[in-house]
Amino acid sequence: MNIIIAGAGKVGFNLAKTLSMGHNVTVIDKNSQALDRIQESLDILPLRGDVEDANTYKSFADQEIDLFIAVTNIDNVNLVSAMMVDAVLHVNRKFIRLQKYFFQEQIIQKRLDIDKVIFPLKLASTGVVSLLKYPKANNVKFFKYTSYKLISVMVSSKTVPHVIHSDFFKIVGIERKKSFFIPDENIEILPNDLVYFFGDENEIQQECQKLDLDNRLDMQKCVVFGGGELGVAISQELLKVGREVKLVEKDLKLCEIADEELKGKVSIINYKYGSHDIFEDEGLENADIFVAATNNDEYNIIKCLEAKESGIKKVVAINNEMEYYNLMHSLGIVVVRGPKMSAYNTIMEEISSTGVVIQKSYCGAKAVVFMCKVFPSSKLIGKVIKPLHVKESSLFYIRENVMYALDEKIALQENDLIAAFCAVKTSAKVKEWIYEL
Repeated sequence: MNIIIAGAGKVGFNLAKTLSMGHNVTVIDKNSQALDRIQESLDILPLRGDVEDANTYKSFADQEIDLFIAVTNIDNVNLVSAMMVDAVLHVNRKFIRLQKYFFQEQIIQKRLDIDKVIFPLKLASTGVVSLLKYPKANNVKFFKYTSYKLISVMVSSKTVPHVIHSDFFKIVGIERKKSFFIPDENIEILPNDLVYFFGDENEIQQECQKLDLDNRLDMQKCVVFGGGELGVAISQELLKVGREVKLVEKDLKLCEIADEELKGKVSIINYKYGSHDIFEDEGLENADIFVAATNNDEYNIIKCLEAKESGIKKVVAINNEMEYYNLMHSLGIVVVRGPKMSAYNTIMEEISSTGVVIQKSYCGAKAVVFMCKVFPSSKLIGKVIKPLHVKESSLFYIRENVMYALDEKIALQENDLIAAFCAVKTSAKVKEWIYEL
């Protein structure tokens, strides 16, 4: 594919790094230093220019552009760049990132002919709030074609090792001592495992209650540490679901902005020093859930450890750097993707998915799930398919909301859903199999 990325920041760099393998990628930015850093490590075409200027795109006039991605840090720039590139080039698909959430996003998409609008702050904040509905879960993933959920839970150190069997869900991954694997059906669940279940959410939640003996079922009191845009966005989402929120921020100016944005509905705590005493002084140790939402992963980890030490059971860290993911998990910290990681992962999942096959990563991108829907007009109806026997993978098909192991030949029926879970190291074979159905 011919791909143009507007913006050479962190998200633009990571997208270029991944997409440059197998695609022709051009990164456009005004910042020559940012472009130089990208060119030093990646095989891409850097172009210094103004993404809001139609003339910047004229050099591509003789090419068909498969994908345009606008990921600068300024919303207006991303919107204008999408219009400018459309005025000069034929672009098959356009994705843009916007910090400010518009509840009528479909209007924007339709008027600007944009295929996907990504709201990273919204993605990160709703990711935190989803944990309230699933208080025993570490993470929850939703899917377009099914009501089934992918839910992970950290097994309590007090849990007795045992085997789990159910007709309503399957175990599709275990992270044990920092290593991920897809188990067979007779695997014994051990204390401190991070277990990934796929299936009926109510049944999974009941199982999670047996495995997680630490966290409370009803989480009302919430503490958000960090008063920047993300902290405010998380607080707003918590208010929407009727939670009591305290927001802690060191910068007085940010406190004032947060108080205005949140309309005085949140207790804003301004502290001058990073002392652990704040948990006792401000009564934070009584919280049901603590969220560290600064832009610094190391700081988030420290604050989560302090929160755990003060007695808060459910501690959540916003993860901005992939390198800290394993450390967070090993410390018993729930991880939620930060805005930049959310933007990157959402864009990559969108690129990798088609109208029939969708793709999502899980377990910190150590594993992938592919799903293929058999639509009423699909040529797959009646086709006999063979299972794929590859290590580190599990295949299922869902028919009339019942999940079956795909371990023998089947004839596909209308509305069937094929679900394939695999470790990243085997994902290429699984992806090839499901795309060739």
